[in-house]
Parts: sequence; C-alpha cells; structure tokens
Amino acid sequence: MLFGATGRLSLLRRNRGFALLFWATAGSAIGSYLAALALSVHIYDETGSGRWLATLLIADFLPIVVIGLVLGPLVDRLSRRRLMIASDLVRAATFAILPFVDEPTAIVAVAAVNGIATGFFRPAVWAGLPNLVTEEDREQATSLLTTVENVAWTIGPAIAGLLLASNGVDLAYWTNAATFLLSAVLVARIAGSALRSDAPLTKGHWSELREGLGLVVSSRHLVTVLVVWSTAAVATACINVAEVIFAKHDLDAGNIGLGFLVSATGVGLVIGSFFAASALGAFGMRRVYPAALALMAAGFGLASASPTIVLAAILAAVATIGNGAAIVCNQVLVQRGAPDSMRGRALAVLMSTYYAILGLSMAAGGLLVDAVGARASWTIASCIFLVAAALAVVLTSRLREEDAPALAPSGLERIRTLMDEIDDTRQRELERGSPEVAVLAPRDAESRSTP
Repeated sequence: MLFGATGRLSLLRRNRGFALLFWATAGSAIGSYLAALALSVHIYDETGSGRWLATLLIADFLPIVVIGLVLGPLVDRLSRRRLMIASDLVRAATFAILPFVDEPTAIVAVAAVNGIATGFFRPAVWAGLPNLVTEEDREQATSLLTTVENVAWTIGPAIAGLLLASNGVDLAYWTNAATFLLSAVLVARIAGSALRSDAPLTKGHWSELREGLGLVVSSRHLVTVLVVWSTAAVATACINVAEVIFAKHDLDAGNIGLGFLVSATGVGLVIGSFFAASALGAFGMRRVYPAALALMAAGFGLASASPTIVLAAILAAVATIGNGAAIVCNQVLVQRGAPDSMRGRALAVLMSTYYAILGLSMAAGGLLVDAVGARASWTIASCIFLVAAALAVVLTSRLREEDAPALAPSGLERIRTLMDEIDDTRQRELERGSPEVAVLAPRDAESRSTP
C-alpha cells in the first residue's frame, strides 16, 4: 500500500502537464471551499435570514444543473484549456467585486455567476484529465486529483474561518481571487492539445446535447454511476441536513463539536480517495465500488447511535473513507464509459443530475429531520447507502470482464514478452525462407548461446 502511494506521488514529478493541472485544481478547490463559507457569512451578516442563506446555496449549485442539461456540449466543443482559464478569470473577477457589494440581491447574483464558472471548470478538468496521462496512470491520477479536492474541502473552510475572524470577508474575498488567478496561470502553461485527444465535433448544439444524454443512458459504465450515485445523493442530503442538529442538539457538542465532526469527515475523504487506486488495482471495480458504499452505510449507521461526539466523528470518518473511494470509482467509470469527444458532456449531465437530486433531497431532508429527528435521519441515510451498495453490486456485475483493472506487468516481464514476440517473428520468417533473416539468425543464435 505504501509503495502504491509513493508511486502516485511520483506521477507529479514524471508528468509536468498533470502536475500543473493538479496544482491548478488545488488552488481552485481551496478558493471554492473558502468562498462557500465567506459568502454564507457575508449574506447572513447582511440579512440575518436563513431564507437568504438557502437562496445563496441554490444560486451556487443551480447553474451546475442548468449547464449539465443545456450547455454540456460546450465542454467538448470548445478548447478545454481556454474554458478552464476563462472560468478561473471570471471567478477571480467576481471575488474582486464582492468586497464592494453589500446588497443581498447583488451578492446572490454574483454568487450565481461564480456558480456558472465553476459549472464549466470542473467538467473540463475531469474530461481533460485522461488525455494528460498514460492509460496505466489514469486511476492513480484520478485518485490524486480527487484527493487534492478533498484536502481543499478540509482546509479551505478552516482558512476561511481564520481570515473571517481576523479581517472579515474582504480579505477572504481577495484571497479567493488570488487562488483563481494562480489556477489560471498554471492551466495556461498546459498545452491545449494535451487536454484533448479527439477533434471537437460540430454537429450542432442540440444534436450534441442529445448525443450526450443518449450516451449516459446507453453506456453501462455511465448508467452505473447515474443510478448508484443518484441514490447515494438522497442519503448524502439526509446526512448533510441533519449534521448540525445531530452534533449541537443530540450530542450537545456545540460549535466546536460540529467543527470536529466536519473535519473528521474531511480526513476520511482524503484517506479514501488517496488509496482508492491501490484498492482498484488489487480488488477491481466490482468489489471496491459496492464495498465503499457499504462502508458509508456502516459508518453513518453506527455513528447515528453514538453517545459522544468523539465516537461519532471517528465513525463518520470511517464512512467518508468509503465516500472518497466511491468518488474515485465514479470518475474511473466515466473514463471507461465515455470517449474523449463526449466525456465533457457525460460528466456535465452526471454532475447536473447529482446536484438536482441532492437539492431536492435536501428540501425533503429538512422535513424528515423535523419529523423524526437527526439520529433517525442518519439511520435512514445508512439504509439508503445500503440500497446504493446493492445497486452497485448488480450493475458492476454487468460490466465486461476486460474492463476490470489489471496489475501492470513488471519491466522484466515486458522485456521477456517482447523477446518472445521477436523470436516468434524471426522463426516465421525463417520458415518462409527470408534471406535477410537467414543471414541474421545464425549470428543472433550464436550471441544468445555465448555465456
């Protein structure tokens, strides 16, 4: 396991293009999660209203839904590098403007623009990733990129809290703008052709949109992600909605306890995503994906009965180890199920579907928490994760056997295979009486027989 982890980190040294994308994603992700807390504090300070907070959240993720269902083909039609740079520059501009904005409506409008840019950036990153690395390194690269996003999810809010406590939202906004500018600079250093292997199609927007939707519902790999992760989204919504009440009310842990619980889930995500590639290499998709979802079910289910915040945080961290691994599995399935020319559309559709279901489930989750309480909501979420795990068992069993990841042969094995192929070729030529091989063969045989 340790050897596999070291090998993944070496990918940053071996592949300059991937290293640039990795650090660009790190900067962009830290900015995104820092922004989420800063915007929430800003809108609440200005209004003191939970409704405005909800409006802000909707403005943040609703554009992702719209982009996936309507504008997804742009991720495949346009240059992915230019799309990512433009998205970063737009986000940098929004946070350079926000220190001068105090009206709640204007804050929400600027947040919506930021959400649109993010809705283009993430599908472009994940659609371009497989073209930056060799096929043997794809799972490792996917694991690393998911890990850095989860690290950002863990430390971004913490950095935001420090900035907000010391200098208010303005410094947090300026810091956000700087992270997006850094990301744009790094992406600009990646060759545009490196993020795309197929020429972009120009069949017309609506035709391309129908193709993307058709691919998602026809590819077994993409259907697996669509069905399994949409089911998991319902459970995730229940967990997220009940989390605050569970920590502060049921466990009487206060804000400190809530922060501890959230941080623990971030640590679990990092661990799960980092070691997912090693698990896939050792056990394959058919075992890892269902097991990851089952671990989520077990962790959150046991946590729901926890008597203390410490035990609940540990069990939640165990659950999110499964969550981190499952996210990597999703990306690997998309890479296997979508050609490069359609990968952006497929990702946009899957992301928009996930966020649409997550948003609707959060609304229902609020009613559920009020009706049965936070503990029972986590228990129900655990059962839904079990359903998702069962679906993963059924759907991954239908994938072709050759899609299962195989361990890469060692260098010596590759050399032996190549020598065997050369020997076979020469033997066939000798049997056909080729004069060139007839001259070379005795000399070659003599050299092999020499000690």
